[in-house]
Amino acid sequence: MTPYSFRQTIQRTLLIILVFAYPNFSKAQEKTLFQVMWWNVENLFDCKHDSLKNDYDFLPQSIRHWTYHRFTKKLNQIAQTIVAIGKWNTPAIIGLCEVENDIVLTHLTQYSSLKNLHYRYVMTHSEDKRGINIALLYQRDQFKLLQTQFIRIPPHKLRPTRDILHVSGLILSLDTLDIFLCHLPSRAGGGKETEKYRLEVANQLKQVVDSVLQRREHPNVIIMGDFNDDIKNKTLTEVMQIKNPTSASIHNTDLYHLYYEKAKQRNYGSYKYKGIWQLLDHILVSGLLIDPTNALHTHPNSAHVARFPFLLEKDKKYGGVQPLRTYKGMKYQEGISDHLPLYVDFELNW
Repeated sequence: MTPYSFRQTIQRTLLIILVFAYPNFSKAQEKTLFQVMWWNVENLFDCKHDSLKNDYDFLPQSIRHWTYHRFTKKLNQIAQTIVAIGKWNTPAIIGLCEVENDIVLTHLTQYSSLKNLHYRYVMTHSEDKRGINIALLYQRDQFKLLQTQFIRIPPHKLRPTRDILHVSGLILSLDTLDIFLCHLPSRAGGGKETEKYRLEVANQLKQVVDSVLQRREHPNVIIMGDFNDDIKNKTLTEVMQIKNPTSASIHNTDLYHLYYEKAKQRNYGSYKYKGIWQLLDHILVSGLLIDPTNALHTHPNSAHVARFPFLLEKDKKYGGVQPLRTYKGMKYQEGISDHLPLYVDFELNW
C-alpha cells in the first residue's frame, strides 16, 4: 500500500466515524434525491457601503434607492424560488454568484424563509472591484464539508475578477464530491474583445479540475457557473472540452455538459439578450456522475432551467417572455434576476 493509499484509508475511517456521529446523516435509506442548483442572483448587495468596493449603486441614497426593504424582499424571493425548485426536498447544494458578502448570506440562510432548513455556506472574498462573489450553500445532513479552496486569478494577467471556489465534501454514500463554482469575466466591451479574459480563467479552472480528476480514485466532480459564454464558445468547447452525455462511450475523467442537447432547442436558455435566449450558465459533471451504477448519478433529462411565472415578465420589445430582473436601468421592477436558475436532480444510492 502506497503512503497516499494508506492516508486515504485512515481519512476514510475517520470520516465514517464522523458521519455516524450525526444521527440524521447516518440514517440508512436505499435511495434519495440529491438536488443541485445554480443561480446568478444579479447584484445581491446589502445596504451598507464597503469602503474598499464600488458598491455605490446599491445604497439607500443612491439613484437606485436600494433600501433595506428592497433588500429583504429580494432575499425572500430568492428563498421562495429555492423552495419552489426543491418542492418537497430543498436542494442539497446551491451555487450562487453576484453575492456581495457574509451579511447577505447570513440574512438569506438565517432570516429568510430558509432559516428552518439549516443551510450553511462558504463564499469567496475576491478582489472584484464591485465586490461581488461566489457562494455555496449546503445542507449538513446531506453534505459534510471537508475542504474549501479559493483559487485566485493572477492579477498581472487581467483585471481583478472573481475567485474560483472549490469545495470538497462527503455525501451519504461516503463518497467524496468535488464542486467547482465560477463566474467568468463579463462580456461588457464586446464578446470577442473580452474573450481572452474568460479563456484565461477557464484555463486555470480546467487545470485545477484535471488535477482532481486524476487524483481521485472515483472522481465525482460537478462544475457550475456563469461562464458569460454560450455552449458553443471556446471556453467550453476548447478549454473545458465538454462532451455530449448521450454519447455511447463515457469516460470517468471526461467532462459532460448536462444541457448539451437541450441548448440546441429554440428559445432555451437562462439569459435573454435582444430577444435571443442564451445558455450562459452551465452545469458540467465528470463521466462517473452519469453512470447509473455509481452511487451518485444523474441523466440529462434531469437537468432543467426553472421557468416559474414569478421569475418572468412579458418581453414587450421582442415578444415572448424574459427574466424579471430587480432593476431595468434605474427603474425598480421588484424582480429577482436577469438570469434563470439551473437545477439538476441526482439519485443517490447508499
